[in-house]
Amino acid sequence: MHTAPSGGAVATVTRPRLRVLFIVTAYPRHDADVITPWLSEAISRLAKHAVDVEVLAPSYRGCEDQIIGGVRVHRFRYAPRRLEQLTHDQTAPDRIRERPAYVGLVPSYAAAGALKAIRLARSGRFDVIHAFWPVPHGLLGLAARAFSGVPLVCTFFGVELAWIGKDLPFLAPVLRWLARSADAVTTNSQHTAQLLERQTRGEIAHHVIPFGVAMETTAALPAYRADPERPFEMLFIGRLVERKGVRHLIDAVSLLAPERSVQLHVVGDGPERPRLEQRVRALGLSDRVAFHGFVSAADKLVRLAACDVLVLPAVVDAKGDTEGQGVVLLEAMAFAKPVVASRLGGIVEAVEDGVSGLLVPPGDPAALAAALCACMDDVARATAMGAAGHARVQAQFSWDAITRDLVGLYRGVQAPA
Repeated sequence: MHTAPSGGAVATVTRPRLRVLFIVTAYPRHDADVITPWLSEAISRLAKHAVDVEVLAPSYRGCEDQIIGGVRVHRFRYAPRRLEQLTHDQTAPDRIRERPAYVGLVPSYAAAGALKAIRLARSGRFDVIHAFWPVPHGLLGLAARAFSGVPLVCTFFGVELAWIGKDLPFLAPVLRWLARSADAVTTNSQHTAQLLERQTRGEIAHHVIPFGVAMETTAALPAYRADPERPFEMLFIGRLVERKGVRHLIDAVSLLAPERSVQLHVVGDGPERPRLEQRVRALGLSDRVAFHGFVSAADKLVRLAACDVLVLPAVVDAKGDTEGQGVVLLEAMAFAKPVVASRLGGIVEAVEDGVSGLLVPPGDPAALAAALCACMDDVARATAMGAAGHARVQAQFSWDAITRDLVGLYRGVQAPA
């Protein structure tokens, strides 16, 4: 709001609320669904800054339009109900890699999504379209813009860039065309920005706008290792897929001396889980490693508060993909927990090695085990790293800064009234 003089009087001018359509791969299917919490948090934060968001997402096994947590979610059907599982349970690239026949759903996915995006854009309800994962959602956004004139913002996360760079190089011209055609382009980290620059030959202007944690960072830090007599609790949270590197974490636990009282809690699910559980049994670690599957958002917070260290042993997978940002690290740091993670991808932007956590070479169980022992054996240092991580999240990954950048971007591309 601002004021301007008019004939000696002060006139109050209020900028109208912005209306933005998010086009995404996956969005919660019900109020208890825990997927993409950062996306729900972004929408909630934007609402406090005069930006109203609606979501366009693919259906999942017949899901129709719905309202989730007060957010209007538009679903597009792209296959018979039983086949509508290209997304949500796992990323589309992982699903296609696991079951190549699913690639046959991509044309109908793109066509159905584009038609619904066009209808929504032509309704006149939106000022900006924001396509996340522009391959393929940039196509949906460009189709909507062509029929409505609504400007398009595209956000890259790294997985699509790595996949194209390694396995689908023939799509590189399409990617460059999409990025050039958008009204604005963002990436979630400097790592993703470097991948984009490599794929687009440095021709595309872009903004780095990370996403924060789906929780408040509190000023009061919880006590670290309040009960030193209990087992040292290590926590992993994430999808059980190759790039998360959980196999190497299990191997690291096997290297810890038997007299060390430790417990690894693995929270999440995915296609790697049967193989990981088999490896735990084969190594005789059933008393040290527990799998919990997906948990509620409330349970996730309880586990973050209770753990002694959060571990993200990421690797570069067969598609050439790795962590573009590592939001789960920021979540643990918000709880003043030290973190141990691999030195690669966007992780190095979230964690200062030796300051807010410990970074180790990817795929190195011995280095992981040594870092975990360091956290166990030097409580003062672990406490200091947790406090530094907490401060880093507040200073560099605050939602205030993220929201300000997004709103500024939307205002910058918004068509004149």
